[in-house]
Amino acid sequence: MSASSTQIALYSRFSAGLFVIGKLLRFAFFFFFLVILLSKTNTIAGYSFWQVIFFFATFNLVDIVAQLFLREVYRFRSYVVSGDFDYFLTKPLSPLFRTLLGGSDILDLPMLFLSILFVVLAAVQMEAVSFAGVLLYIVLIANAFLIALAFHIAVVALALLTTEIDNALWMYRDLTAMGRLPIDIYQEPLRGILTFVIPVGIMITFPSKALMGILSIQFVVISILVGVLLFYVSIKFWQYSIKHYSSASS
Repeated sequence: MSASSTQIALYSRFSAGLFVIGKLLRFAFFFFFLVILLSKTNTIAGYSFWQVIFFFATFNLVDIVAQLFLREVYRFRSYVVSGDFDYFLTKPLSPLFRTLLGGSDILDLPMLFLSILFVVLAAVQMEAVSFAGVLLYIVLIANAFLIALAFHIAVVALALLTTEIDNALWMYRDLTAMGRLPIDIYQEPLRGILTFVIPVGIMITFPSKALMGILSIQFVVISILVGVLLFYVSIKFWQYSIKHYSSASS
């Protein structure tokens, strides 16, 4: 399915090239914005230049991986409206698996490599990075992917009930974009909302803080519990939605 999706994406090499260039330019513009900002202030919320770059690179890593593997979610509404989802239900393959991973987006690969490069580069430039911090970072990044997966499951479940998906996806993208900088820059109660109600902080800021050695173990445990809970709730919501799904032909 990913191979078929790749063939479609590369059908027009010119369009694919423009799409990738657009993503790279957006990354570059915000990176240079940070460089200019930090050249005047030296720190943001007490974080040094490379620490802020690390937060930004971590945000891009989490965001790009979700888009790379879960791109089929963006096409799901058309399947529901056209009745193609009924066809998915007749197959032995899990309809949820088909809905989530039915086609990756190869055009996100350059951004994925770039994000990993900046994560490694910024980590090398920072001080006090320990082996334990690296392990915690990897664990919390995996937890961030679990939270992203949970949100996408909830979105497709909502689409089964309402056929609405685009606004929910863009709301997710806009909210997670607030994690491009550490959530410490926000005042309360917004900071608390972005940490525990809308877990942008858990997804992006907490992994970065863990690598820097400034995240307590209790917040590590809370992060994992939140990720597992959200994933469990999203699966239950999907099961509820699939039971109440009305076929396009009915």
